[in-house]
Amino acid sequence: MQLAQVNIARMKGTIDSPVMADFVANLDRINTLAENSPGFVWRLKDDGNNATSMKIYDDDYIIVNMSVWTDIDSLFRYVYHSDHVEIFKRKKEWFHKMQEMHMAMWYIEDDLYPSVSDARERLEHIREHGETPYAFTFKNRFSPAPSSSAPLGDRA
Repeated sequence: MQLAQVNIARMKGTIDSPVMADFVANLDRINTLAENSPGFVWRLKDDGNNATSMKIYDDDYIIVNMSVWTDIDSLFRYVYHSDHVEIFKRKKEWFHKMQEMHMAMWYIEDDLYPSVSDARERLEHIREHGETPYAFTFKNRFSPAPSSSAPLGDRA
């Protein structure tokens, strides 16, 4: 099993506005950092090599980031212990504070990649039900589900 993650953010301006310019200027560098990080598997991207044109909701100001990692610890190290943290600390410059849960993680089978609709479903689930093995955050880490090939008596 691998770990999928989604996070969304509401921009303070359009992606081509001056307020977003420094964020956009750092996208390629941060995406390359992710791709070269231990445990990275895949990330959502469009023809521009990022996902800024992809929509998770019918809202031009909400952007989506989605990726797959070998495990939760690899994602944690990238987010909080790499140069990504510099950009993360500056998020208030570019994004409004989200009132609803804006991120979710879940486990997927190896070699499968989540769709934007999968991500939306996980976000809606965590908003309605809180953190469960179906959708969670770093605060409440869950382990991957046992293999579906395991006998029922061996499943947790």
